[in-house]
Amino acid sequence: MSSMRNAVQRRNHRERAQPLEREKWGTLEKHKDYSLRAKDFNEKKKRLKTLRQKAADRNPDEFYFGMMSSKTRNGGQKVADRGNKPLSQDVVRLLKTQDAGYLRTMAQKERKQREKLEQEFVLGDEDGASARVLGRSSALDANGKHTIYVDSQDEQRSFDPESWFDTDSKGLSQRFNRPRKAVGPVGDDNEHTEATANGTKQQRSCRLIDAELRALKEERALRKKRRREQEARKTKLEALKARETSLMAAEQELDLQRAKMSNSVGGINKAGIKWKVKQRKR
Repeated sequence: MSSMRNAVQRRNHRERAQPLEREKWGTLEKHKDYSLRAKDFNEKKKRLKTLRQKAADRNPDEFYFGMMSSKTRNGGQKVADRGNKPLSQDVVRLLKTQDAGYLRTMAQKERKQREKLEQEFVLGDEDGASARVLGRSSALDANGKHTIYVDSQDEQRSFDPESWFDTDSKGLSQRFNRPRKAVGPVGDDNEHTEATANGTKQQRSCRLIDAELRALKEERALRKKRRREQEARKTKLEALKARETSLMAAEQELDLQRAKMSNSVGGINKAGIKWKVKQRKR
C-alpha cells in the first residue's frame, strides 16, 4: 500500500508569498530568517548585559601607570603612544636648513630650465613671424594669406616677392598660375618659342597648379607644426613658472620658521598673542 501511496501524484506545497500591499518591504520573512535574527539579537543583548555588570563593579580608585601616557577621544577611543621620540631644537633647525638647501637647488634648476625655454620660445616666435604676407582671401586658404618662411630677420628685410615668384607686380595677387617674367631668347629662337608655346601652355599650367598646391600643403603643414611646438613650449613654460613660484614660497616659509626658532624675528605664538624681538636702543 505504501508503494501505491507514493505512486499517486501529490500536491506541491509552496511557501507563502508576500502580500501585494506589503510588496515594498521585500520578500516575506521565513522561520529560518527569524531564527538568525533572534540569535543575533540575543547575543548582543547578552554582551551588553556583561558590559553593564563590569561597569557597575568597576573600582573608581583603580590605577595603572599606562594611564599616564594614554588618552581617549571621540567618546572612549584610545589614543596610544606610537613610540616616536621628540627631536631637539638643534636637530630640527639642522633639518630645516637641509630642506632649505634642497628647495634652493631645485628652484635654481627650475629657473635655468625656464630661462632656456623662454629663449627657445622667443626664437621660435621670431622665426615663425619672419614672413611676408601676400594677396587677399582665396578659396585655397581660409585665412587668405600667403606666408613665406625665411631663416632670419635679415632675409625678411631683403625679401623680394617678385624675384621669389618670378613674376611682376600684377601676378602677386594670384595664388596659382602666375605669369612668369618674359626672358625672351634673341634672334630666330623667338619663332620656335612662339610655335611651341601653344602646345605646352596647357601642360605647363597643370604643372604650375600642381606645384603651387604642393607648396601650399607643405606651407600649411609647416605652419601647423610650428604652432603646435609653440603651444607645447608655452604650456611647459607656464608649468615651470608655477613650480618655481611654489619652491620659492616654500623656501621663504622655511627661512621664516628658522628665524622664529632662533628668536630673530617676531610672530604669533600658540595662544594667538603677537610678539616681537626687543632690540637695544642705539
